[in-house]
Amino acid sequence: MLDSLTQNLSQGPMLWYLNRGSGVALLLVLTATLCLGILSARAGRARLVPRFVDQQLHRNLGVLSLVLVVGHVVTAVADSYVDIRWWQAVSPVGATYKPLWLGLGSIAFDVMLLVVLTSLARRRLGQRAWHALHVLGYLSWPFAMAHSVGIGTDAMSSWGRQVGLGCLVAVAGAATVRVGVDLLASRRRPADLSGAPL
Repeated sequence: MLDSLTQNLSQGPMLWYLNRGSGVALLLVLTATLCLGILSARAGRARLVPRFVDQQLHRNLGVLSLVLVVGHVVTAVADSYVDIRWWQAVSPVGATYKPLWLGLGSIAFDVMLLVVLTSLARRRLGQRAWHALHVLGYLSWPFAMAHSVGIGTDAMSSWGRQVGLGCLVAVAGAATVRVGVDLLASRRRPADLSGAPL
């Protein structure tokens, strides 16, 4: 009974739909995480996001991204329609199904794992080392976006293009705001210091 249920699940369209849905949801959550990370304040920068949003929401979105990527990988491996092995989730080479696009997804997953593991060891690494590794997390988004465009079933559909374009615009907008605010803050700083008494 359990074997027939497992076989029906792996050969039916349910896993395919779950894989597609988790991939789209993951791209959206990863985009929100990246945008919040870009807008979050660091030392010497103007605060664009309240501290509780910066820390708690960013962390929660990161955990949700991890849950979604695990679901995405599990459904891709379990679905018998395409031959994707479990080790191809972490290895960017050796795939037989769309190797370039699957490899880019593997790199995105590896970067996400690196961010999670270094965040768990944050106290041992120290703030400076942890921050340098955490910033590498920004790389997961372009790799995930390329993976989505290259391998995603819905990437070329009308709504799929709109989702991808929306994610791209959100990240570009967050980066533009961050750079603009930082430039304004750096221009004001010397003027403020010039009037200060020596």
